Amino acid sequence: MPSILIVLTGARHWTLKDGTAHPTGFWGEEFIESHRAFTAAGAQVTLATPGGVRPVVDELSLAPAMNGGDEAKVAGFRAYLAEVDGFLAAPRRLEDMNPADYDAVFVPGGHGPMQDLAVSDTLGRLLVSLLDTPGKVVASVCHGPAGFLAAGRADGSWAFAGRHLTAFTNDEETQAGFADKAPWLLEDRLRAAGAKFDAGASWGSHVIVDGNLVTGQNPGSTIDAAHRVLELLA
Repeated sequence: MPSILIVLTGARHWTLKDGTAHPTGFWGEEFIESHRAFTAAGAQVTLATPGGVRPVVDELSLAPAMNGGDEAKVAGFRAYLAEVDGFLAAPRRLEDMNPADYDAVFVPGGHGPMQDLAVSDTLGRLLVSLLDTPGKVVASVCHGPAGFLAAGRADGSWAFAGRHLTAFTNDEETQAGFADKAPWLLEDRLRAAGAKFDAGASWGSHVIVDGNLVTGQNPGSTIDAAHRVLELLA
């Protein structure tokens, strides 16, 4: 039975370029579909956030307009969040997590990770440890790879330099209406840091597997990314 650590943002706002505090949190679909896939496969799933704060869902992720106008899909998401409310209410402190205890780490997105996980040295050290351990898996979707930016090695190099990966693209950020408001764009930062960024068609499922690294481009990539994680762990 694999042990998987889901790391969610603890941020409740994202500071925009003009200093505005935009309400945010984790993206509902990305947590829900990964958690559902992992638990259905019998994995032992642990939740952690910076400081152990209770994570909040980005309400925008539960808007029908962000889910193809599918009211039933949104109702299903809300029902699942209610079902696992106890799990979400009691996250572990990210600072207390021992990477040796987990076979994989999965980082869902939402704009929250742009606020806190991107500058979390604690997450950075955990990612480096799992990335460098044979048989372990590092995975993330959408804006979750913002957390990769904190994964510096002792020698000053970036752990994800030269790795093939994907994340929420500049085009998708533009279409979502945030590209001109964001203090920085995730695709730009990952490319500049040295990642081999692979962008697929906007909003379609696009997953990149590079060794023990699994990344998904957007919310719709979550299910496929979670299944690839499970395949690697098998």
